[in-house]
Amino acid sequence: MALNKSMHPRNRYKDKPPDFAYLASKYPDFQQHVSTSLAGRPVVNFKEPEAVRRLIPTVPLRLNYIHWVEDLIDGQKQPRRGIDIGTGASCIYPLLGASMNGWYFLATEVDDICFDYATKNVEQNNLSDLVKVVKVPQKTLLMDALKEETEIVYDFCMCNPPFFANQLEAKGVNSRNSRRPPPSSVNTGGVTEIMAEGGELEFVKRIIHDSLQLKKRLRWYSCMLGKKCSLAPLKEELRKQGVRKVTHTEFCQGRTMRWALAWSFYDEVIVPSPPSKKRKLEKARKPLSFTVPEAGVKELQAKASAEGGSHRSPVDSITELLENTLSELKVQHKRLPCQKQDRSLFLTAVENTWIHGRQKKREQTRQLRELPRASHCGGWTSQSMMDAATAAAIPGSSQETEPEETSQAASEATPKPPERPITPEQFLFKCLLNVLIEEGGVLVEMHWVEGHNKDLMNQLRTYLSNTLLKSVSK
Repeated sequence: MALNKSMHPRNRYKDKPPDFAYLASKYPDFQQHVSTSLAGRPVVNFKEPEAVRRLIPTVPLRLNYIHWVEDLIDGQKQPRRGIDIGTGASCIYPLLGASMNGWYFLATEVDDICFDYATKNVEQNNLSDLVKVVKVPQKTLLMDALKEETEIVYDFCMCNPPFFANQLEAKGVNSRNSRRPPPSSVNTGGVTEIMAEGGELEFVKRIIHDSLQLKKRLRWYSCMLGKKCSLAPLKEELRKQGVRKVTHTEFCQGRTMRWALAWSFYDEVIVPSPPSKKRKLEKARKPLSFTVPEAGVKELQAKASAEGGSHRSPVDSITELLENTLSELKVQHKRLPCQKQDRSLFLTAVENTWIHGRQKKREQTRQLRELPRASHCGGWTSQSMMDAATAAAIPGSSQETEPEETSQAASEATPKPPERPITPEQFLFKCLLNVLIEEGGVLVEMHWVEGHNKDLMNQLRTYLSNTLLKSVSK
């Protein structure tokens, strides 16, 4: 859970992620969706709809929002009144706020099915005295919900708006940067929960429009955003409307990032500061890492010994295997002096060979699948097919080669050009790789030094981790 250290400091899951192993032992239906990773940890496939449905709604991320509302209204102990716009079938925000802090909630919902489930959830949790679920017309946000309660001033409203404008955007088409990987989890929300005309941008603008009429009927208006690009235009809209009390924040949990925007028409409210640049800098400096479990280390020690390694300790064995992989990838590396038990390598990556290597392997596999079909015509042997597949996967290779003696003589006659020094424009990135002993295994850390793209270092980290751990599982 890469972003958990950036969760709200009061979030109970910040330093203690959900125990999937315990949930699996307690709920047999969920157990089939929990597996054990190569590192020995229980994991859930968040791209499997049935697995995700059993964890909906994800509580840690919702708690981040609840705690931020606590910060906005300055104190979570005394009774407060809030509105949850589009509460959904789970009614999760009112359930959390009411059970944790004793807050009173007006929870609105437009969908009949979601309204029925939300009402049942409130009743089953014995919170009907604190949470009132109301059915409102389609396209209604705040105005119609408050028609019957003209005298009540609410402390806040919160909203988890539909993030997407249409089905294509919900599937990630044309809504994500082409360089970003696909979402790490499947989307299981209903139509009214995940989609609205104009997406989240227009949805929140409608809330802003309602707030301009209601003004001090609520002390704080807030919304959660699924896309960072929505934040700037919404802040600009508030500026154009003359709203001076505006703030925003980030919600982090697992590999998920969300953003939230809040504004007020009260002059005396204290506005929490947005995430500081210092925090972002600390997050940027945090090393990328992976752990080789103790059982795997013993297997890798044996492998390093079989390959002729002069290992003396687990750290030496892992380091030598990493050096072998780095050499295969043509990533320049050299050892640096460090503490006696640790090992440190300085890496300079010139070419993204770890991605190209996977592409070549896929191409070889494809060639091997296709060549046997042609073997009936050409009478090829299995070895010749293997050679042809390998040659086809290597750029610039040719099936017509010179005799070994001729090519060897040519290579000896042609002097090799001297290696040119690498200029700053030529390398992709430089980083420091540390191999450390820790309780339960060996830790590998990668610290960014300089370069053009930190995602490439993360890709290399993943490649090195997979290479080591896959060799353990064989």
